[in-house]
Amino acid sequence: MLEHGGRLRLAALQYGIALPDWLDLSTGVAPYGLTLPDIPAAVWQRLPETEDGLEAAARDYYACGALLPVAGSQAAIQALPRLRRRSIVGMVPLAYAEHAAAWRRYGHKLLTFSEASINRALDRLDVMVLVNPNNPTGRLIEPEQLLAWHARLAERGGWLVVDEAFIDCTPELSLAKYSHLPGLIVLRSFGKFFGMAGARLGFVLAQQRLLQDLAEMLGPWPINGPTRLVATTLLSDFEGQSAQRQRLQNDAQRLQELLVAQGLPALGGCALFQWSATEQASQLFEYLANQGILLRHFEYPQSLRFGLPGDESGWQRLRAGLQAFNERQ
Repeated sequence: MLEHGGRLRLAALQYGIALPDWLDLSTGVAPYGLTLPDIPAAVWQRLPETEDGLEAAARDYYACGALLPVAGSQAAIQALPRLRRRSIVGMVPLAYAEHAAAWRRYGHKLLTFSEASINRALDRLDVMVLVNPNNPTGRLIEPEQLLAWHARLAERGGWLVVDEAFIDCTPELSLAKYSHLPGLIVLRSFGKFFGMAGARLGFVLAQQRLLQDLAEMLGPWPINGPTRLVATTLLSDFEGQSAQRQRLQNDAQRLQELLVAQGLPALGGCALFQWSATEQASQLFEYLANQGILLRHFEYPQSLRFGLPGDESGWQRLRAGLQAFNERQ
């Protein structure tokens, strides 16, 4: 199992700090969300039904023609490599590590190269997997470039897989509306933008035939009834989405400015996190963890990903922790 952010209970045990006393900035999940609907008792008692409006609400939200709900985009990441014969798969080296692990697990050959080398490497590949915006760097590739790469792959039956887990605040840059094209597979995450990672819901946007194959592989009832009801409501709440998008963008700007003011190079990020590569990453991670502030630490390169504080006390606590660390140097 790969290491991920959000393992707050483990951190509480490791550092001897009670769970309620932590400020968890280790994930790229929104720390606040939209107004939730009430869940009738019958929703808990009945098997999930696909005629409840979830798929229609999701198609409207993502502006696509066909999609498949899955138990978090992670379920699709693990399943997609099983739908292809052994292939040569390209990725950039610093990205969400579950993609590489899944393709390697099913015997595919992985090639890693920098983004600048994709054009030269593409003709050697059967599949190209990209996270856009990238996690953890926040690097964003324009749709025109992605579509050009897709066209080259699709000419010979290849795939372009684009993980758009963090793109909800810039929907105009999504490839969702092109997901009907052969060989283009777009993954979307519900939990990050809506602040509901525990719901375990994501969507695969692709041609109908591929979605049917994936649905048969994953089996019936992949999404529980309460999650379907909540997601249908939130995906239809356009006013709430607009407010959420604006708040996240404002807080992302505030976080970037805070990190720079405290002497950290803010090298990248998106509306849900900021990423900073620094030689002091390990020391800063440990120092803040001992203060009950959890970040996401990466070793190669030495860097930190900062999620958004959810309230003013969290902002002040992060600022104070960074200031105290600097004063110790």
